[in-house]
Amino acid sequence: VKIEHNVSLKPYNTFGIDVVAKHFVTISTLEDLKAVLELESYPKKLILGGGSNILLIKAVDALVILIRIKGISIISKTEDTVLVKANAGENWHEFVLWTLSQDFGGLENMSLIPGNVGTSPIQNIGAYGVELKDTFESCEAINLATKSITTFKKEECEFGYRNSIFKQHAKGQYIITSVTFKLTTKNHILHTNYGAITAELNARQITSPTIQDVSNAIIAIRQSKLPDPKKIGNSGSFFKNPVVDKAVYLHILNQFPDVPSYPVSETQVKIPAGWLIEKAGFKGKRLGNYGVHKNQALVLVNYGGATGTEILRLSEIIQATIQRIFNISIESEVNIL
Repeated sequence: VKIEHNVSLKPYNTFGIDVVAKHFVTISTLEDLKAVLELESYPKKLILGGGSNILLIKAVDALVILIRIKGISIISKTEDTVLVKANAGENWHEFVLWTLSQDFGGLENMSLIPGNVGTSPIQNIGAYGVELKDTFESCEAINLATKSITTFKKEECEFGYRNSIFKQHAKGQYIITSVTFKLTTKNHILHTNYGAITAELNARQITSPTIQDVSNAIIAIRQSKLPDPKKIGNSGSFFKNPVVDKAVYLHILNQFPDVPSYPVSETQVKIPAGWLIEKAGFKGKRLGNYGVHKNQALVLVNYGGATGTEILRLSEIIQATIQRIFNISIESEVNIL
């Protein structure tokens, strides 16, 4: 493996923040990863996948390990289901498209989510009423202390809303090397009642959609609302949608009858963070090289040349304003490094 020095991380994070990594290495095999982890001359290490869920604030004084381990394989197949294993370096959206090409159902609602397969369980990524945990079977991960491979079953991952064991008490202890999904081979269960999916399918005059149709509809919706990171730096949704007590929701409903909501339980309701941010007047707000996207208030953007600190400061101003107006705390979905 070839270790480089003083490498700009601009091409490796979707925000396009230009900070330097003191040391940098690209990994394409499990053996190389194990070898690099054994290097005692670089005690500090930072793992980088698709770079879609990070905001870089300053130069990285560590060995940045870029995971590019590729490969997709079918583990087993029954009449109704299939187990598919994808290695950590596979691009998430390209993997979803591959499953659709095989007519494997379950991931279509998560089309066009940025990032790589390896980081998907950390966040329990999700979109349009579906989450990773719905199809997750297991993942393999290297234990950084012992360098051994551990398999995590679904229940061991402690999945929550945009959360998992890998963000909590196992944070920084493992590198996920592959993820196995249980997908359907027929009688696919479609989730089309979330957001604008039904309207998009109706506009396309599709009355009996396939999983490919659902994916195409979601891609069209996302492209109409979300900026392409290749053109405008962003990390998709910057904030989690807050889950609040029903009493808090009813208080807001009294003031704002148009508040959208999704019941989570008998006592809790999810309110879209994008709606809160838009109501607070931030949608489309531009501050020099950075701001809030004009079509989707959940997305903070780098128009070119912004620093991570500037974007972080904007996020903190938004959080404080939402707290003041609505008495709701919104959490960042993005990891601040």
